[in-house]
Amino acid sequence: MANVVIMPKQGQSVESCIVTEFKKKVGDKVAVGDILFSYETDKASFEEESKFEGTVLACFFKDNDEIPVLTNVMVIGNEGESFAEFAPGGAADAQPAAEAAPAKAETAAPAPAAEPEVPAAAVTAGAPVSPRARRTAAEKGVDTAQVAGTGPHGRIIERDVIAAAGSPRSGLAKAMAADGSYQAPAQGSGLAGMVKGSDLKVWKPMHTDIAGEGEEFRVEKMSNMRKIIAKSMYNSLQNSAQLTHMLGADARRVQALRKKAKKALEEGRIDANITINDFVCYAVIKAIQKFPSVNSHCLGDAMRIFNTVNLGVAVDTERGLMVPAIKSAENLNIVGLSKVLKKAADECRKGSFNPDLLSSEAASFTVSNLGGFGVEWFTPVLNLPQSCILGVGTIVPRPKDLGAGVYAFVPYMGLSLTYDHRAIDGGEATRFLKQVAVEIENLEVEF
Repeated sequence: MANVVIMPKQGQSVESCIVTEFKKKVGDKVAVGDILFSYETDKASFEEESKFEGTVLACFFKDNDEIPVLTNVMVIGNEGESFAEFAPGGAADAQPAAEAAPAKAETAAPAPAAEPEVPAAAVTAGAPVSPRARRTAAEKGVDTAQVAGTGPHGRIIERDVIAAAGSPRSGLAKAMAADGSYQAPAQGSGLAGMVKGSDLKVWKPMHTDIAGEGEEFRVEKMSNMRKIIAKSMYNSLQNSAQLTHMLGADARRVQALRKKAKKALEEGRIDANITINDFVCYAVIKAIQKFPSVNSHCLGDAMRIFNTVNLGVAVDTERGLMVPAIKSAENLNIVGLSKVLKKAADECRKGSFNPDLLSSEAASFTVSNLGGFGVEWFTPVLNLPQSCILGVGTIVPRPKDLGAGVYAFVPYMGLSLTYDHRAIDGGEATRFLKQVAVEIENLEVEF
């Protein structure tokens, strides 16, 4: 029998995935365990292995198509079996795939591709209206006489009224539609007709030919992930009041702790290579616990203030910047935090980190460290809806008053705090940033 392959759902926050490459084409033989296609979410990449043996009868999409999760992607079975009944309604490439199937498939069963088309519901005068639909129509001011019913015998049901009124949109759908490149349907596939990101369709090209290409320059399309990051950064700056404060912290203490940790590792007293960044994150967690308002999400006219520190840490990967969230980081000691941070970074670079923990809503506060690149100060961009992000710069020698008229050059670490001024005032942001410096300069840990 024919078996359908669906787009897996990688985490509760993932609505759709982009196929980067189909490894198997129509007519190819497939064994259990063969890679059928590779795909990616906005942050992670995966490969789909075949759970069936047979021949690829149909492939309903093309490389680089964005496919809603749980949608039929391919059909695997025996040559000559029918597959048209598995074609998803939104698959643009369903017909070409069907034509490319072996000739036996055409004779084995009549192709019902033209038959399943369901005519759009028509407005019928005097059509029955369900009580729920009538109540919703009254709330939304919809004239049911102008609504097409899709219920039994043309009955107007609630979803018809919601469609006529214009459906609500999820947060992802709102963000995607912000630049005007997507068109939303009258009714979405979510609860009560909510329009999700997977329901949006591109209505204007994301890239156009540029005059002069090939003479003095070349044009390269952005990768799928780069486009998502670009859109996220643009939306962040457009939809928040961002301001950055900068301050230096005496780094002598963390440098001494780093040497102490290396010695403890060599002597076998600890089993983690604790870095400067690990110590900084540990100090930041302590400072956050004294300023709970920075550990928050700004929701426009409300704030979500967290009781636990869900620390986001920016990780540079070949595919772009990723920010994994470390849940309840305040419960970890320095060794445990170091291990978790290293594991998260490794999984991000492999593309195997849990997509739910890469969502901007998974973390309550983010740390981005560019010190390893020699950057002294920078203005990090908020990962909305988070209220704050701390940028950590490199360590450089700066003059300091040691007392009694004595000045000396000591190592200083640059700290840059970007915050949403809608949620946090400048005074509070400054006091928090100063507390981070105090924690770094007076950090106490046991090995």
